[in-house]
Amino acid sequence: MSADSDFYKGVTVLVVEDEPTTHSGISSQLRQIGIQTVIEAADGKAGLAELAHTRPTLMLCDVHMKPVDGRQFLKMVRTVKVEWVKNIPIIFLTADSNPDTVAFAKEFQINGYLVKPISLNDLKSRVDAVLKSLDRSPTAQGL
Repeated sequence: MSADSDFYKGVTVLVVEDEPTTHSGISSQLRQIGIQTVIEAADGKAGLAELAHTRPTLMLCDVHMKPVDGRQFLKMVRTVKVEWVKNIPIIFLTADSNPDTVAFAKEFQINGYLVKPISLNDLKSRVDAVLKSLDRSPTAQGL
């Protein structure tokens, strides 16, 4: 087993993305870097249901989706009263560099911002940085 597979052991990533090609591409890239458990949701509404059901380690979320877009999704997650939900790391996936979107993302404590099209190296670097910032020890997870 490689060091990367140990690093990603137990990691679940929820990808909230409405564009099927982008969705499958990102999921494939996550598996390429060693993340075995990748859950997909087609929009923010489905993402919220998956979040409650799967309790992911981190989420990747598109900004522009319907009926619930990435901004609404981020705001809903960050304002939940349940600690494990509101503290889940979220990385925005977007081609949007609009200053309002960037300011909103910062206000609601986004954990990263990846600009589409996303390279494998950029995805791995951002995911690794977020995972390294988490305390994923069994005692920290209440196990």
